[in-house]
Amino acid sequence: MRLIFLGPPSSGKGTQAQKLVQDLNIVQLSTGDMLRAAVAAGTKVGLQAKAAMESGKLVADELIVGIIRDRIKEDDCKAGYLLDGFPRTVVQAEKLDEMLKQRNETIDYVVSLIVKDEVLIQRAVGRRVHMPSGRTYHIEFNPPKVPGKDDVTGEDLIHRKDDTEETVRERLNAYHNQTAPLIDYYKDTGKLRTVDGIGDIDSIYSNIKAAVS
Repeated sequence: MRLIFLGPPSSGKGTQAQKLVQDLNIVQLSTGDMLRAAVAAGTKVGLQAKAAMESGKLVADELIVGIIRDRIKEDDCKAGYLLDGFPRTVVQAEKLDEMLKQRNETIDYVVSLIVKDEVLIQRAVGRRVHMPSGRTYHIEFNPPKVPGKDDVTGEDLIHRKDDTEETVRERLNAYHNQTAPLIDYYKDTGKLRTVDGIGDIDSIYSNIKAAVS
């Protein structure tokens, strides 16, 4: 199964994606991870991407698609994969479809998590993180046993700089302007599955599983 996850910042997309790839025994492909791996391996597209980054330029869509093309040829992708962080624009989606068509492949489902902006802001602003472990809490929805302290180690939790209301609103504006048009793009293909992203994690996951079954 080949999947794409769409969702605004703080929608829970990452948590649900991890559950799904484990359940389906498929690979989660992060464009950031793939880009770094291609650069480190010195592949043709990796070297081109490295040159772009070193000159301060954005990595071209064609190069990102080339890196994805190389990655999905590997054995661990034979059972399927979930693309994380790509595509972000309709142009990127078109280039991805074109590349997959050349391989006689296609995306099976595109899951879009729907959450209102005000809920997303509330989630982000209240989030607290134990940086060494990555454990996350929320001062209202999932508070630590001792305020400001990690449940396991007792160490301090932090409020990340990008979890302020101003920063979250900026990221949401970027999402609505650049990525949200993908919802209409994939709706036209019949592959879009929208899932309500509000509720407990297990209930949302059950709805995602039903949507891609």
